[in-house]
Amino acid sequence: PGSGAGGPASPGPCSTLPCWQAVGSRGGRQLPCSFLRRVPSACPPAAPVPAGIEELCQKREELCRQIQQEEDEKQRLQNEVRQLTEKLARVNENLARKIASRNEFDRTIAETEAAYLKILESSQTLLSVLKREAGNLTKATASEQKSGGKDS
Repeated sequence: PGSGAGGPASPGPCSTLPCWQAVGSRGGRQLPCSFLRRVPSACPPAAPVPAGIEELCQKREELCRQIQQEEDEKQRLQNEVRQLTEKLARVNENLARKIASRNEFDRTIAETEAAYLKILESSQTLLSVLKREAGNLTKATASEQKSGGKDS
């Protein structure tokens, strides 16, 4: 049974026996579960290790190995989550910039379209005035020619 926080393990029942010694570190750090090994020189000559204790210690060692594997996997997954969180933040920043640019394009297009429609409307008005004035000039010229022809 370890502390669960990655610190040194509290000694298990096997480590309290004189024949067992806690060993184990990985890369200079204490393992959460200390593995136990039998130290024959520490055993009293007439003290054979009961099979039940040997079996329990082996089960404990296997459990310690599994705990270490899962803690390694947990660390790997936490690193992946951190990397993905950073990547998500970058994507969100890029997305926000692109959305702002798109909104600026939309505003510019709308203003340009409105100005174009005003120009189109003004040119239609100008064309109507031009046609009306051309008609008036044609009528005036025709009446001048009729009245000018009668005076001769």
